[in-house]
Amino acid sequence: MLLRCGRFEISLERPKIMGVVNATPDSFFEGARHVQADAAIARARELLADGADLLDIGAESTRPGADPVSEAEEWRRLAPVLEGLRGLPVPLSIDTRRPAVMRQALALGADMINDVSRFLNPDSIQAVAGSGAGVCIMHMAGDPSTMQRAPVYRDVVSQVREFLYGRVQALCAAGVGVNRIVLDPGIGFGKNLDHNIGLLRNLRSLASAGGVQTAGAARSVALPILVGLSRKSMIGAITGREPAGRLVGSVVAAVAAVAQGASIVRVHDVAETRDGLAVWKAVGT
Repeated sequence: MLLRCGRFEISLERPKIMGVVNATPDSFFEGARHVQADAAIARARELLADGADLLDIGAESTRPGADPVSEAEEWRRLAPVLEGLRGLPVPLSIDTRRPAVMRQALALGADMINDVSRFLNPDSIQAVAGSGAGVCIMHMAGDPSTMQRAPVYRDVVSQVREFLYGRVQALCAAGVGVNRIVLDPGIGFGKNLDHNIGLLRNLRSLASAGGVQTAGAARSVALPILVGLSRKSMIGAITGREPAGRLVGSVVAAVAAVAQGASIVRVHDVAETRDGLAVWKAVGT
């Protein structure tokens, strides 16, 4: 499977590691907060040296309970980081939910847009449609300020799958090729522990279901799955540890996600995740 992603066409024959670069003062994991652009740039280069296959840069926290920042403030934080990293030999993904920020980031060399607001805004779809950039569609119930208030699903796997493929249809209708699309079930975004575990156990079902209308004909597609578990509250709920102590749990969770069919894992700790995946591959599955 190949993923078209701006300057790159990425083979997903082996799982890819996406390193998290936060240009924010309030991310849930204190160790990933970088207020100054120079610090965020240095962290990105460190993740690249550790073996990151992609970098995901965000300038607005979307942790549970987070308050939004202004569009101007998000771009003020993001622009110098993207400027300092443009031209790196890996795809640069931008974690944003604002169409204007998407357009500015793409003009500055971004290769992917990772929209936690699910591309529900038609302007967001238009921002990416003709760009050639990769797009990541994430499922979220509600918004960051409300999403963890007693989330309820009839059947979390089928409902998330149905929603994601509905968004795929909308993007394809606007001219986004299916070879540019990645799906993210949104672990921890409007889900409790049982919901998260249920989704992880059924990643292949999320990837393989769905008919997409392309070039006037419906066809079944299998889309790559991106999973972000790193140091999240799910790990804390299982281990009883705070974010700073969730490294081991996060690496095991990343390996488990790949074993269940994830093509990309989004992590804070690239070197350790790379080691975990190497051992998993060596011992066989």
